[in-house]
Amino acid sequence: MTETATSELDDSFHVFDTTLRDGAQREGINLTVADKLAIARHLDDFGVGFIEGGWPGANPRDTEFFARAQAEIDFQHAQLVAFGATRRAGTTAAEDPQVKALLSSGAPVITLVAKSHDRHVELALRTTLEENLEMVRDTVSYLREQGRRVFVDCEHFFDGYRANPEYAKAVVRTASQAGADVVVLCDTNGGMLPAQVHAVVSTVLADTGARLGIHAQDDTGCAVANTLAAVDAGATHVQCTANGYGERVGNANLFPVVAALELKYGKKVLPEGRLREMTRTSHAIAEVVNLTPSTHQPYVGVSAFAHKAGLHASAIKVDPDLYQHIDPERVGNTMRMLVSDMAGRASVELKGKELGIDLSGDRELVGRVVERVKERELKGYTYEAADASFELLLRAEAEGRPLKYFDVESWRAIVEDRPDGTHANEATVKLWAKSERIVATAEGNGPVNALDRALRVALEKIYPQLAKLDLVDYKVRILEGKHGTQSTTRVLIATSDGSGEWATVGVAENVIAASWQALEDAYTYGLLRAGVEPAQ
Repeated sequence: MTETATSELDDSFHVFDTTLRDGAQREGINLTVADKLAIARHLDDFGVGFIEGGWPGANPRDTEFFARAQAEIDFQHAQLVAFGATRRAGTTAAEDPQVKALLSSGAPVITLVAKSHDRHVELALRTTLEENLEMVRDTVSYLREQGRRVFVDCEHFFDGYRANPEYAKAVVRTASQAGADVVVLCDTNGGMLPAQVHAVVSTVLADTGARLGIHAQDDTGCAVANTLAAVDAGATHVQCTANGYGERVGNANLFPVVAALELKYGKKVLPEGRLREMTRTSHAIAEVVNLTPSTHQPYVGVSAFAHKAGLHASAIKVDPDLYQHIDPERVGNTMRMLVSDMAGRASVELKGKELGIDLSGDRELVGRVVERVKERELKGYTYEAADASFELLLRAEAEGRPLKYFDVESWRAIVEDRPDGTHANEATVKLWAKSERIVATAEGNGPVNALDRALRVALEKIYPQLAKLDLVDYKVRILEGKHGTQSTTRVLIATSDGSGEWATVGVAENVIAASWQALEDAYTYGLLRAGVEPAQ
């Protein structure tokens, strides 16, 4: 059996993560064993107390995960948990193959799912209510005899409590008396509301005396609120998933639950200093599961502390706490100022400060930038999503001329439709750089890619720093106001140099022309980041 991880926290409150089991049931997530190991490391580093790794014996992947996790991960904070069910009707726990698989996993903690809704017992398990209680009692007591710590998940508890409260409580009481350390009340269908959860948890706690936990699905959009309502009612064990991943619309989101417990309730549920790793952990796990991190997720989203309205910016300039409920650094995030047609002077000044440009002493310059932004956003530009283009605009206004590393004479892109149904994309760029006229041609898998390659061919000999640049995202949007092929087009391009990423914007009636604008800004900003001196 794996050794228990050491932790500076006591056992009075549990943060239990089930991303690797319940979270993995989300549509679009398909975790390999390597993925599960990587996520387990992130969760342990973050400081959760328990990591539910899956159902050993139910599939080869979960069985392999438990074997490798114990051999390859030196858990510092978390204990590994195996998930399974109570024994089958008509047998004993000692004889049940899936109970044996739970023991063979080597996990020091086992979570058993048990039926607590009378109709589920009779229709799904096809057994009697009394036999179900015996299944709970026998399995819990047997696993305890084998030296395992046991938690019991009462599936469909809240629906079962509504239908037959005395039987639902009997399941809780039986599990607790048999030796379960925690009995978890599960809102399996996700239909509960906070006041209902609080009332039920309070009553069950008073009537059974068991230590209670909460497992909430998010079908009403209340999983986090329901989890906290259960805590208010006396639950001392919360089950969550990273980023709220889970079946249907998901589970209670680990990160806002933990942040609320630490920052709003004053509970010490993570090791010292780990709360600052929350944003990084959220994004790292999103990368492993190959899902784009939610930009508007509480606490950890890139927009969680982003301010756009000029009124907000004016207040934040005086005191950031006026429009922020916490200091974003406490959860590893940062405040961002968004510049748009809603921007006022304060927004531009704060954005300039964020970019390292002090504008506070030049009201005329700030006014010009504000008007320039509003004028261009009226044409379709969006600077809140293109910080790099905004910085180039700001520097151009501050210096009285655009930042230039090269001057474009002309460019063209050709798409050739061939008789065999294929297409050839070729681009030619003519420009001047460091007093040298350069003509470059390149092919690509599309006209924009061909332009990107031609621009790179033209400039890389003079600016070798551009070899590091990589176009990582490309978005096109047709703007309102016109129809079909006559519409104005906005293009957003994300570029990386390996150590950072930036976004640029272009707007034109021609999608290729809009793309070229964004490409020019991307290359110009890349050279600025690399510390290259612009042309005089």
